[in-house]
Amino acid sequence: MLAAFAHATSADDPVSALSVGERPEPVPPDGWVPITVRAASLNHHDVWTLRGAVTPAGGLPCVLGTDAAGVDDDGNEYVIHGVLGDPARGRGDETLDPERSVLSDAGHGTLAARIVVPRRNLVPKPAELSWAEAACLPTAWLTAYRMLFTRARARPGDRVLVQGAGGGVATAAILLARAAGLWVRVVTRDPAKADRAAELGAHEVVMSGARLPSDCDVVLDTVGQATWKSSLGAVRPGGTVVLSGATTGFDAPTNLARLFSRQINVLGSTMGTRTELEDLIGFLVAGGVRPLVDSVAPLDSAGEQFSRLLSGQVFGKVVVEP
Repeated sequence: MLAAFAHATSADDPVSALSVGERPEPVPPDGWVPITVRAASLNHHDVWTLRGAVTPAGGLPCVLGTDAAGVDDDGNEYVIHGVLGDPARGRGDETLDPERSVLSDAGHGTLAARIVVPRRNLVPKPAELSWAEAACLPTAWLTAYRMLFTRARARPGDRVLVQGAGGGVATAAILLARAAGLWVRVVTRDPAKADRAAELGAHEVVMSGARLPSDCDVVLDTVGQATWKSSLGAVRPGGTVVLSGATTGFDAPTNLARLFSRQINVLGSTMGTRTELEDLIGFLVAGGVRPLVDSVAPLDSAGEQFSRLLSGQVFGKVVVEP
């Protein structure tokens, strides 16, 4: 079967570690279901694997991908929940399971024509969502949903700042926040992306480096090292900063005096639960919000698509179809 996989690792040139070609079709373990993939989307987690920062359980070669939507052998349509975990070990939340993993890290990546997933990870796909839209949900959109509504507990009228304008989580956060009645400020370094963020509904767009008023109730940060100081400076006393990624690096000095004197809540967040994915899908269907798809391309062009992702010029999600 056709698949995009890491055949090696390269910190300096991750795309050189990517191959697209034939891989053996996976055999489902007990309790797992074979799925024919209709669409899958790319994530920065795949890039971390190509760089060697993530070590797949089965070693290399490793099929990449944590997002997909497809059909089982009976024709039933599903969105694939990408988290592998036991809710019982996580006190009701599989993302808190100490043994939690994601599909690609466990050797069952989704950038392939055929995949196998646990039956529990199959979430019915509504007819209202296209295959490409459905493939955007399990990582970026679920991450944004959990950051906003589970971790930050944002409510209508709250002021939310989103660090970055073009990534999958950032665009999802803007659209979800607007749909939920939140006031949205976006910070970006790219004038073109600033215009696009305003088109998505951001109430205010600020260029990176500008002084920010510290009046936001919630700050969402997936950028990490480059924006961390700004994130802590932009939240009101008693407000909340939620971090779910660090695309610019992990070493971010923190002004501890500001943290405790202003009683800032700092929360980590990683993907989401199956229940949250169901709730997200229901939110989108009921509210009419749809994932922003940057582009849809054939799976055999995965190398080119990862190069686009790394260029920083993507706005929304990059989707590939086997």
